[in-house]
Amino acid sequence: MNHGYVIGLDQIGKDDIKIAGGKGANLGQMIKFGIPVPSGFVVTTSSFDTLIQINNLENQIDQIIKNTDVDNTTELLKASKTIKKIILSCRMPSEIESKIIESYKNLSEKDHEYDTDINYANKRDILFAIRSSATAEDLPTASFAGQQASFLNVNGREELIESVKKCWASLFEPRAIFYRSKHGFSKASIAVIVQKMVNAQKSGIMFTIDPTTGDDTILIESTWGLGESIVGGEVEPDSYKVSKAELEKGARQEAIMEVKISQKTKMRFYDYTLNTNVEVNVPENKANAQVLTKDEILKLAEYGIMIEKYYRDQPQDIEFAIDEKGRITFVQTRAITTKAKEMIEKIDTSHNGKKKLLQGTGASPGIVSGKIKLILRKDDITKIENGDIIVTTMTSPDLVPGMSKSAAIITDLGGRTCHAAIVSREMGIPAIVGTKIATRILSDAQEVTVDAYNGVVYEGKLKLIKEQEQFEEKKGNAKIPFMPITNTKVKVNIAFVGHGVEQIASKADGVGLLRIEHLITMYGIHPAKLVKEGKQEQYIKILMDGIRPIAKAFNPKSVWVRMLDARTDEFRNLEGGEDEPVEANPMLGWHGIRRSLDEQELLKSEFQAIKRLHEEGLTNLQVMLPFVISVEEVRKAKEIAKQVSLPLDKAKIGIMVETPASVMIIEDLCKEGIAFVSFGTNDLTQLILGIDRNNERLAQLSSEFHPAVLRSMEMVINICNRYGIETSICGESGSNASMVRILMKYGIKSISCNIDAIDTIREVIYQEEQQQNISQK
Repeated sequence: MNHGYVIGLDQIGKDDIKIAGGKGANLGQMIKFGIPVPSGFVVTTSSFDTLIQINNLENQIDQIIKNTDVDNTTELLKASKTIKKIILSCRMPSEIESKIIESYKNLSEKDHEYDTDINYANKRDILFAIRSSATAEDLPTASFAGQQASFLNVNGREELIESVKKCWASLFEPRAIFYRSKHGFSKASIAVIVQKMVNAQKSGIMFTIDPTTGDDTILIESTWGLGESIVGGEVEPDSYKVSKAELEKGARQEAIMEVKISQKTKMRFYDYTLNTNVEVNVPENKANAQVLTKDEILKLAEYGIMIEKYYRDQPQDIEFAIDEKGRITFVQTRAITTKAKEMIEKIDTSHNGKKKLLQGTGASPGIVSGKIKLILRKDDITKIENGDIIVTTMTSPDLVPGMSKSAAIITDLGGRTCHAAIVSREMGIPAIVGTKIATRILSDAQEVTVDAYNGVVYEGKLKLIKEQEQFEEKKGNAKIPFMPITNTKVKVNIAFVGHGVEQIASKADGVGLLRIEHLITMYGIHPAKLVKEGKQEQYIKILMDGIRPIAKAFNPKSVWVRMLDARTDEFRNLEGGEDEPVEANPMLGWHGIRRSLDEQELLKSEFQAIKRLHEEGLTNLQVMLPFVISVEEVRKAKEIAKQVSLPLDKAKIGIMVETPASVMIIEDLCKEGIAFVSFGTNDLTQLILGIDRNNERLAQLSSEFHPAVLRSMEMVINICNRYGIETSICGESGSNASMVRILMKYGIKSISCNIDAIDTIREVIYQEEQQQNISQK
């Protein structure tokens, strides 16, 4: 569907990333939810793509990037400068420019609430915020924080058009090229958001979970003036913690858990005399004053809970502004794409006698020793080498390529929600922010130890001890880490092999879901294309190479490999994906076992991969069939397995229970001889409730805790237990402690959770089993 060059923010939603980019899609979605968002429009990705096509720039840009080593900062800076110069030298197509001016004029002339603000008393042009919104930005899996440009308080048509072009060019900032390369985004486009500027007296960032500890509390950071100061880490903001639990039960008076007031030295605002943004010293009476009132803190937190619920309990990183009339508006929300890291090590302070040099705020956890590299100017970025500990006043997105080489980051300014903190957490790099004096007391090549769990910098290299050692048990002369033993197995969901798979295998009782779709997308070619071209062996090799290291790490623990379950819209961007049919609702369409039985050569190839891995000794691999609705599907799959001589006595076949049909015929499926079942709660919930899970209007109605969903799972568990068939869950709900407790009461035999939830879910299961033992006595 072609939406043209410009579209109103109120006409788009979260599914319009290809049109409006990640930031634009989320803003449109908030408007649909009824959240206060400044009015505006989007210059769509079609506008940028048209500029590229008209000027034949795609191949030229691709060639420059292809010939650039993104890990070489000098090369990266040069490539970026060249590409941006090319884009900025192009004239904006007249049709696009006229559409932008027309939308700008309409928005300026509307009698909106902001038109009556005191700033516009002299009938000046209304000021605008111009923000980049890339298609590879603010996604559920990677935030790409701060990679493209934004311009605040833009005044007049000429400045507007120039700002849009600069936003387009910023798609190729060094940090953006680097970040996309490291996250595997080969192609990206960019939209530009044009919104009425909020005359911000206060601004800030709100996280709906604590991003460093993972606690389910709301963290708000705020300062005076424009929000650039916080995002850029230019100030140490006030910090507030709010209890979700207290707010949700209506106890507003007890909800604010913590208030930390900082000394705010600088602030930004728009100077109407100079017609530009200025940075000034904060007035004395405001420097140490609390920015947000109690009521504002609570209102913001309530909005945060609301937005998180609208996004199906996905924690959010939200930016807000408050004008001189106390009106709260939201200018951004995006998923928090990092999880808090457990403390697995600490400094051995028993006999080192080393001195504490600095105290700041731990923003990205971890402990590391190394040598200091002072970065005081932009040019210093090229000096960063592998293993350096970066020390800087504040980080900007330009530092991202250098950050990837560093062992840790220390800043003078900034809070836990600033750019440095967000990107450090995504990269897994320890970071301490807000030390105030790091650049003054630390020197180049000085060796230090950074404890970013506690926000402390120590002199020299210190010995570390593993936290696990505190929980060791002895067996004979050997020590083993303590891990609660449970009767209910704790398995893990895995998409592809990564660092630390051996450690994961040591903590989990097996793999309850190994998705093969991710192995295919990493390769980039649609498997149907390979099969049509007679390249089944290539497909088999892709699968074997991806599955083998996981099976080895977990052997002899079982690994359930789900056969291909890609919807027709998921593989369309792969080579050969252009032949995928266009379906009205792909979630109810041609995927799962129904597609595999239509394209049997694909299923045969998948069975062949499992068979050959069994022949290599990896007999812990078992097969899971997705989206089953009939006994005949299972029977036919077994027949195909026999055709390729898959040893069904070892490579046992189980099913996903994600359709109401599979629930209702579960006894027939047990009689057919399935070896196990695993609940896929996302699909099961939407199909039982008749709710499209991608429809934001129905999000409030969708819940896996609905009695119909719970009773369906209880029935399946009871019947399977009678037949001695293992029941498990591998959907998102397997990482939800409340759901785990319910399913254990029903008698489920295993839980397969996300990697970061293994320890939590094992502890929940252990406690529940202990309670059940007490009750039985």
